[in-house]
Amino acid sequence: MDTAYCAPPPQAPGHRVPAGLRAPFSGRTWREFLHLCLSLPVACLMFAYAVAVVSTGAGLLITFLGIPVLAAGLAGARGLGALERARARALLGLEVAGPRPLRPARPGPMAWTVALLRSGASWRHLLYAFVHFPWALGAFVLAVTWWAVGWALLSFPLWYRLVPGYAGLPRLQLWGGGGTVVYVSPGVAAGISGAVGLLLVLAGPWLFRGLTQVDRLLVRGLLGASPLAARVSELESDRGVLADTAAADLRRIERQLHDGAQARLAALALDLGLAKEKLAEDPDAAARLVDAAHGEVKTALQELRDLARGIHPAILTDRGLGPALSALAARCPVPVAVQVDLAERPAAAIEGIAYFTVSELLRNVAGHSGARRAAVDVWRSGGQLMVLVADDGHGGADPGEGGGLAGLAARLGSVDGVLVVDSPPGGPTAVTAELPWRG
Repeated sequence: MDTAYCAPPPQAPGHRVPAGLRAPFSGRTWREFLHLCLSLPVACLMFAYAVAVVSTGAGLLITFLGIPVLAAGLAGARGLGALERARARALLGLEVAGPRPLRPARPGPMAWTVALLRSGASWRHLLYAFVHFPWALGAFVLAVTWWAVGWALLSFPLWYRLVPGYAGLPRLQLWGGGGTVVYVSPGVAAGISGAVGLLLVLAGPWLFRGLTQVDRLLVRGLLGASPLAARVSELESDRGVLADTAAADLRRIERQLHDGAQARLAALALDLGLAKEKLAEDPDAAARLVDAAHGEVKTALQELRDLARGIHPAILTDRGLGPALSALAARCPVPVAVQVDLAERPAAAIEGIAYFTVSELLRNVAGHSGARRAAVDVWRSGGQLMVLVADDGHGGADPGEGGGLAGLAARLGSVDGVLVVDSPPGGPTAVTAELPWRG
């Protein structure tokens, strides 16, 4: 496995203005505010559509025309849901996978009608139209009022002199409730208004963040794939990863057999054939050929042993993870300290994945890290098998897409495992693999 070790990207310069003061002017704040403003007209459209579809379909059920009307309405709701997911993606940065495509049992309009009516995702899209409308109305009123009042009060010291009603007044009314009237000078009123406006403006981004968080939950919960469907898709993806990994392993084994042991055994058969021909007329030459063939046999046997160890080492099956990792570390050109703290053995499949994870990581340490020493720690934490491989190399391991670590992470993910890489430039590097125990 090739794992690139590269220099880090240049660090962005730090901001001198605190994040709280920058927030009202950030693109995220204005995108979230725009999302809240657009939510009301979109929610009105979807709510009116949902009411029309349900009322028309329910009213026509007695004539049996209501069923195709409801099915068409559900199809339209799915289309509106796709637009809502696109809006959330563009303005909120929310990536939500859509529901699984409909798969009718057979072609034809009746099969599509039945598939739409039986689809839980279609009904959730229609439910979204009813649930989102009152929330969008309240969030719109609160967000627009808060933002408008905040900026109006903040800018009050700049524009109040331009209002004819305020021009030339020696004092302004600050409070007038409960029979008590408080007057202050225009400058004091402007300062108090600006301070209150500043507080509202600074708090606005956090208000928008909280309001849009509800939108995120609604979109994810009602317009996205159901948890069961998402899990099915994840398992299908994991099955694809396992199939690809198995195919790659078979190709590697076939290549090693073809280029290694098979080629040596073919040469061995040729040498033994020559030795047989020379046995009567030149015994010394035949003996030399037999001696060379004997050396080829030893080499071929060693290659077959190495290949078998690469498929599944016998020491792992017979003695477990600790001795197998110690033997693996002994073959590494970098000194490796191994510590395995396991009271019992995990499932054989998990044990094998842990072994080959350490094997690949140690191969990276030897080939790319420039490390002088490394360490392997294995322990159990609750229902997880934890594997840590650390080295004192120059760091910069890149777990990005397409690299060797990405492939290893995909292999671990196929059994619900996790790979965490901590490799700052200059080192040290620590790669942690977390696997389900499944003893």
